Amino acid sequence: MLADDFGREVTGVRVSLTDRCNFDCVYCHNEGLGDTRGPMAPRDHEMSTDDVVRFLEVAREYDVDAVKFTGGEPLLRQDVEEIIRRTPDGMEVSMTTNGTMLPGRAEALVDAGLERVNISQDALDRETFKQVTQAGAYDAVMDGVDAALDAGLAPVKLNMVVFEQTAGYVPEMVDHVAANEGLRLQLIEYMPEIAGHPEWAIDIERVHDWLAEQAAHVEHREMHDRKRYWIARDGVAADDIFEGSDAVEGSSVVDETRAGMVEIVDPVENPTFCANCHRVRVTHEGYLKGCLNRNDDLRSMGEMTRAAIRETFRETVENRVPFYGEYMVRNGDGEWEVNEKYLGGGADDESADSEAVATDEDANTDADDPLVEDVFAEDREDAGTADD
Repeated sequence: MLADDFGREVTGVRVSLTDRCNFDCVYCHNEGLGDTRGPMAPRDHEMSTDDVVRFLEVAREYDVDAVKFTGGEPLLRQDVEEIIRRTPDGMEVSMTTNGTMLPGRAEALVDAGLERVNISQDALDRETFKQVTQAGAYDAVMDGVDAALDAGLAPVKLNMVVFEQTAGYVPEMVDHVAANEGLRLQLIEYMPEIAGHPEWAIDIERVHDWLAEQAAHVEHREMHDRKRYWIARDGVAADDIFEGSDAVEGSSVVDETRAGMVEIVDPVENPTFCANCHRVRVTHEGYLKGCLNRNDDLRSMGEMTRAAIRETFRETVENRVPFYGEYMVRNGDGEWEVNEKYLGGGADDESADSEAVATDEDANTDADDPLVEDVFAEDREDAGTADD
């Protein structure tokens, strides 16, 4: 197993199969590459099926035991089932998708070896969903969630990006997950440093505080410094959400038939999150990327030979650094700035012309006003952003 100079072993890879998507989400950052939003037609520069499988086989040589397939929308590729089927033994396979193409394909994906799925679901309100995703596909997504559950992919994680346009729908989404067994909710902090529009960010601590008030039980995961909030289902008392709670006093293992789980992913200005990152990313073009927030560390795997993949993978891991707390450090005024030792270097010549992190001007500006009252937005002037 490979580890970087900060002792972070790489146990997982996140592979973008395409940057094409049938959605046009206003917060999209395309796996940190910026807002590409290109044509839907297949592209010659996407990794081939064999390229993807060859990379996974090499990663498995280094004891990588998990892969998450992403996009764009990965299911726009018709070879996804084949890629999953050919994924090396011992590697857990998951996927992030908008869910619209899961009806009709979910069972085949499971038969191929898909074990878990995350589905983007930013609101339960059709109009808000349409404005955020720029797609009138609300019903298709809901059908996709049902298809995933029917295919045996429970628990299905619903990914909700929490920012100005969606924050007011958090309570409704929490209730939705608490009322429907088989669903989990993952609230993802908006990342203005790669998506632009810092004014859209909200203070994620207000969401933490609100969830703590609603939860029957709170777990703290040391990995990434993340919290899980368990919300009792209707008719279940807070003390009765645990496995064997009727017979074993003091049990702390939650029975998911009695409670729904909500987790917050809050990496912004979180050195603990970065210090526990164990994942390397692969772009759809075959570049390795050690950090979501950076594009100055892109490394091409060239012709995707095993030798080239091995060399690039080892080099990428060796050069990984935590973004917050190392690449970004606080100056004398308490503001985040790039660590001087990383200025003027660290990028491959091949990646020098790669698209930079999205700026405010790059991001979609069609939704300038909140679509719903932000129940977490009191004292907005105090809300932290990556630029503070």
